[in-house]
Amino acid sequence: MRIDRIRTLRLPEHGNLVHVLVESDDGVSGLGETFIGAAAVEAYIHETVAPALLGQDPLAIEAHARRLSGVLGRAGAGVESRGNSAVDIALWDLFGKVTGQPLYQLLGGRSRRAVRIYNTCAGYGYTRGAGTGVGSDNWGLDEAEPPGPYEDLQAFLTDAGTLAESLLEQGVTAMKIWPFDTIAEETHGQEITTTQLRAGLEPLRQIRERVGDAMDVMLEFHSMWSLPAALRITAAADEYRPYWYEDLLPTQELDGLRRIADRTRTPLTLSETVAGTTNFRRLFASGAVGIAMADVGWLGGVTAARKVAAIAESHGLPIAPHDCTGPVVLATSAHLSAHLPNGFLQETVRAFYTSWYRDLVVELPVIADGTITPSEAPGHGIELQPDLFSREDAVLVESRR
Repeated sequence: MRIDRIRTLRLPEHGNLVHVLVESDDGVSGLGETFIGAAAVEAYIHETVAPALLGQDPLAIEAHARRLSGVLGRAGAGVESRGNSAVDIALWDLFGKVTGQPLYQLLGGRSRRAVRIYNTCAGYGYTRGAGTGVGSDNWGLDEAEPPGPYEDLQAFLTDAGTLAESLLEQGVTAMKIWPFDTIAEETHGQEITTTQLRAGLEPLRQIRERVGDAMDVMLEFHSMWSLPAALRITAAADEYRPYWYEDLLPTQELDGLRRIADRTRTPLTLSETVAGTTNFRRLFASGAVGIAMADVGWLGGVTAARKVAAIAESHGLPIAPHDCTGPVVLATSAHLSAHLPNGFLQETVRAFYTSWYRDLVVELPVIADGTITPSEAPGHGIELQPDLFSREDAVLVESRR
């Protein structure tokens, strides 16, 4: 069996998303995905990855991962690591289909049947347009009428208590919000006044007032803050018992992150944006991390993710796979969360899961009663909707042996 064809698919309405299909000469196909810089990832895959992989054994996954990361390794999750991640996911999916086994079984079996989820409170349009920004100009709140009931970003900004009640009614007992981001945009993250601090804390106050401690609340900061401002925020926010502080500073600022970790009783979660096992090893060894996070679509795919989880486990750290990007990454992450001995929590976005994720794929892993269960189908269990390939606006590129 040899890799015969590699295809990529992009759709303008999902400007950040690119899908990769790796196909063998006996007709088996694996599906991968990554997010941000879709056109650049597409070019990298066909210019660099395809010449390296076409004609090769698709099941030599570790060898392919080492070869690709060795040619154009990067410290962060840039175009090369994103492209390598998507291809690696596709190869593991193909492996599952060849053997007739779900991904979690290929990895060594389940550690748990279902995984607790948290809801990242994005809305339907969050980061849908092409571009890398997570700033408020890419929040997708300019639509006059949301397409469904889960415009959760607007909800946490305006009525976080009611939002928490809505999630609890669905069995979801954890939620992630980022109420300080617009303040960081105003001050470039260099300072925060007492008035601004009170405004940023208001959603937490509303949640605690409405539902008490029934809801775990994660605070995301998108690496937008300076050290003094971050220390001021955490000193005030600790009163509301947040579940974690995520990416307060850029991950390379390990000394500052360690100082924050030493002064707060709330664990720091780091970092979805890191790629490469060496970088994660340094990050975990710094002592700044309380909870590990990794994005399988950015850090190097399944091959890298299981190594990063093992490094985290060696430091006594649980790991919570990231997904705020696409349905294939969600499905793959569900398998990892179910398998990894230190996996414990899976990110989801109900606005995505109930809307455009379903427009792209045939089926999704089951979310019910606040948990996610990976598919029992071979591989990660996700297939693209067949009509996507015939859409007039579809950008399809292929490389053949």
